[in-house]
Amino acid sequence: MTPIDYIDTPEKLSGLCQKILIEPWIALDTEFLREKTYYPKFCLLQIATPNWVACIDPLVLPDLSELFEVLYNPAIIKVFHACRQDLEIFYQLTGKVPEPIFDTQIAAPLLGIQENPGYAMLVSTFLNINLTKAHTRTDWSIRPLSPQQLEYAADDVIYLCQIYQIMRDKLKELSRFDWLQEDFKLLNNPELYDFPAEKAWLKVKGKNKLTGRQLSIIQALTQWREETAQREDRPRNWLMRDDLLLELAKLQPENPSELATIRTVNEKTVQRYGRVLCELINAAKQRPPFKETDKLLAVKKTPQQEAVLDVLTAVVRIRAEENALNPIILASRKELEKLLYGDDDCLLLAGWRYSMAGRELQGLLSGDYVLTLQEGEVKTSVFQST
Repeated sequence: MTPIDYIDTPEKLSGLCQKILIEPWIALDTEFLREKTYYPKFCLLQIATPNWVACIDPLVLPDLSELFEVLYNPAIIKVFHACRQDLEIFYQLTGKVPEPIFDTQIAAPLLGIQENPGYAMLVSTFLNINLTKAHTRTDWSIRPLSPQQLEYAADDVIYLCQIYQIMRDKLKELSRFDWLQEDFKLLNNPELYDFPAEKAWLKVKGKNKLTGRQLSIIQALTQWREETAQREDRPRNWLMRDDLLLELAKLQPENPSELATIRTVNEKTVQRYGRVLCELINAAKQRPPFKETDKLLAVKKTPQQEAVLDVLTAVVRIRAEENALNPIILASRKELEKLLYGDDDCLLLAGWRYSMAGRELQGLLSGDYVLTLQEGEVKTSVFQST
C-alpha cells in the first residue's frame, strides 16, 4: 500500500509542491462541510499520482498560496470526479478555478456508462472494488484525524488515478479524448460557483405559475435571501424555504403584523426580518418583474414546435446509435429546445456534439437539409431546389 503523506506544516507543503511540479497530471478530491453554512468549510485536500498520495490539512496550515500556485499550473492536468463542489472551494479561496480539468463523471458516458455515474459505481465498474461507507458521515473538521479517516480519504484519489488512466487510454483508443475539451472548459464559468443573487429566482421551483406582482416579489425576496445567506454564512433554506417565499409572493403581507399571521412564518423570522421583508414586498409590487431570460421558460411550445423537437430527437437517436452513445449524452430534450429557440448557450453548437449532430440539426431547422425515409432508414441530405 502507498504510504500517505500527511501535510500539516509549511515545510511539508513546500516539499509536496516540488513533487507536484514534475507531474503531468494529478488526481484531486476534497473533504468539506456545509450543512450549517452557506460557503463550504474546506477541511482536507487529497492529491495522488500513481507513485504517491498526500492529504493536505488546510485547517492547520496558515498559508496555501504556494500550493495554489502549483495547482493552477496549466501544464498539469487536474483529475476530479464530479468536480463542481471541489472547484467551488478553489473559486471561493482564489477567485478562479484551476485548469485544465479532466472530470471522470463527465467522461464516463463516452465509454458507454450511464450519465452522471457516482464515484463508487466507477470504482466498481473499472476496478471491481466495492468502496466502504464507514466514514461517509465523518465530521472532517474535527482534529486529530485518525489513520482510518486518512486512509478512507486517500483511497478516493488512489482509485481515481487508476480510473483516469483506464479511461484516458480507452478514450484515446476510440479517438474521443479530445471530444471532452469543450465540456471541461464550461467548468471555468464563474457563475457556476458565484451565481448572481439577482438571478436566484430562476432556481425557485414553482415560479412559472407566478405573474405580474407575484413574480416581482419572488425576484426581490430570493435576491434578499441569497445576499443575507452569504453575509451571515448560513444555508439559504435556514432563512426561508422556497415554498414559503412563494406563499409570501401570493399573500403579499404589507406589515410585520400581517406577516405574523401566516402560519408557516415563525416568530423569530418576523422579529428579525419582518420589517425588511415587508418593505421588499411593498416595493416590488410597484414595479414590473425583470424580463425572463430563460427562453425555455418564457415560451409555451406549440404542437408544431413539439413535432419539430420530435424530429430532432429522432436524428439524435440515430447519430448516438452510430457512435455507440446514450442519446441523452449527445443531446437532451432541453438542449434541443435551446437549439430550436436559438439559444447560443446550447451544447450542440460547440465541440464534438456540433460535429456529430449540431451542424446537421441546424441545417434541418434552417431548411438547408431535408429529412427523407429511404428503405426504412432516416436520411438527411442537402436540400436541392428544383
